[in-house]
Amino acid sequence: MAKEKRELEFKEGIGWRCCYDPETGLYTAETGGGPNHDLYEITKEIYDHVDDPDVKWPTSLIAKGRHLYMTVNDRCGPPYTVVLDSDYKKICPWAKTMTTGEVWPDELVDAAVEVFASEADNRAQRRAKKAEREKAAAKG
Repeated sequence: MAKEKRELEFKEGIGWRCCYDPETGLYTAETGGGPNHDLYEITKEIYDHVDDPDVKWPTSLIAKGRHLYMTVNDRCGPPYTVVLDSDYKKICPWAKTMTTGEVWPDELVDAAVEVFASEADNRAQRRAKKAEREKAAAKG
């Protein structure tokens, strides 16, 4: 028996696209179109209201979600990519991502997540992944 293809639900506008996956229950989004490309895990509330006529800046609303991934090529320096959640491809399988420049090492991402208040939603998952890496390194 063939597995049914899941139907994802999308909303989109200029510089943003949001997705609801009924199979996983996840709400996700991407922003970009210029020098930056970002992926987020968002809430149902954000998804429900992102396309309301009274929302002036949908990308600002999306940015309130948990940041998963970003690539920057703004010509203010060399291009780079930051992977905040290594599971971003599983969380956002629909998104088209392309690594730009150097990828930040895990140690740098861990430090940035601890320092920047804007990345506080990533602290628990980054700490868990760091503990897994340390455990694996200890085993040799």
